[in-house]
Amino acid sequence: MAKGRLLVSIAGWEAEGWVERFRDMGKGREVVDAREPYDPATIDYAAVWKPAPGSLAGHPKLKAIFNLGAGADAVLADPALPDVPVVRVVDPDLTARMTEYVTLNVLMHHRRVAMFRDFQAGKSWKSPYQHAAKDLRVGIMGMGELGKDAAEVLIRLGFQVAGWSRSGKPVAGVEIYGADGLDAFLGRTDILVVLLPLTPDTRGILNRDLFGRLARDGVNGAPTLINAGRGGLQVEADILAALDDGTLGAAALDVFEVEPLPATSPLWSHPRVTITPHNAADSDPQATGAYILNQIDDFEAGQPLRNVIDRAVGY
Repeated sequence: MAKGRLLVSIAGWEAEGWVERFRDMGKGREVVDAREPYDPATIDYAAVWKPAPGSLAGHPKLKAIFNLGAGADAVLADPALPDVPVVRVVDPDLTARMTEYVTLNVLMHHRRVAMFRDFQAGKSWKSPYQHAAKDLRVGIMGMGELGKDAAEVLIRLGFQVAGWSRSGKPVAGVEIYGADGLDAFLGRTDILVVLLPLTPDTRGILNRDLFGRLARDGVNGAPTLINAGRGGLQVEADILAALDDGTLGAAALDVFEVEPLPATSPLWSHPRVTITPHNAADSDPQATGAYILNQIDDFEAGQPLRNVIDRAVGY
């Protein structure tokens, strides 16, 4: 049986490197670079990142679309998206990278690294009381593969960890709140970690109203926001206002409403904001390529696709 042709269409990343990796790993599979002329009628699969709206229409043989990152909202937002399975990446390397990011930022705020940097700048030998991890309540919004892995590590470090998800599906060792338990979840949370997908229900969920419902009695005072989900989840004007009036004590942001973050954004210079350039869980081309090519091989051998996105809920 002939191997199906794979189209690689990438925006915002180094497309040539991804195409070459797929070709090197493809074991005889023809890989097509979307930047070059090609016949849409010959394409069986597509590996994409933020493809232009409508660019995947008119591919009559297309059997599956593989999204190269964890968030597939850019693909699902295409009104002309073909009616074929859209597969998300579930890869141990990506999961581990996200857990590193979450753990790093929770620990930085728990151990008050910014304060000690200020002390260092002033050559001040101060040592305020340091609470134990067990005294701090971390809440994770989004309990998929990424949220579950991060929760496991944070629990092992001693933090009080709870999770919130629309389904309220149980997770071993984690106190889970469902859709109707959001207020209770927020009210017990000192550090809010957000790993939600972007859907119509979650767009703009990180707003002034939500920040005001976070715990006010935590050992660090005002709560902290850590968003490594999607930029469309947050209202940046509300984050800035909440930081300025003390509703939030600090924020670590890896994603933004507009990316790259415009140089004019006041988030860049805010003293209680930590910014990273949407690299909390960068996709490793080698691992991601192997994941996609192995899925295609299995599919062509008669096995079902894994980790297919439910378009009705957006993840």
